[in-house]
Amino acid sequence: MNLKKILSWAAMVLWMALIFYLSHQPATASNELSTGITAVIIQAVEKVISGADLDISSFNHLVRKSAHFFAYLILGILVIKALSRSGTSGYKGIFLALFFCLLCAIADEAHQLLVPGRGGQLKDVILDSTGASIGIFVFRCFSSKGPN
Repeated sequence: MNLKKILSWAAMVLWMALIFYLSHQPATASNELSTGITAVIIQAVEKVISGADLDISSFNHLVRKSAHFFAYLILGILVIKALSRSGTSGYKGIFLALFFCLLCAIADEAHQLLVPGRGGQLKDVILDSTGASIGIFVFRCFSSKGPN
């Protein structure tokens, strides 16, 4: 097994671990983290757009949902890259990557049912899967092998 292949799989596993670690946080800790990130974003926007009066609670919801999308977009890229480096490419690689990311999204939301104050939601599975799909699509479009 070559080093690039090992590193690709390791990056994917570490990213999955980060996703599951973040979803294991109780609701209060998760909300504190996202609210802090939201506050930083709002401060940056208000510096660029003077007079912007953004509501932190409304904007926090957008930040939380965007985090779902982008976390799985990155996971999709990492999965398809690891599969590609392992010799599984083309439509088979795309299907396996999509299926794997869907299973991860389902497992992540099911796991949240066991975390205090959290709940698994079908709409988050759909959002996660959409992010993964776009990540996989972007990788395939910009990789040297093309869609096949």
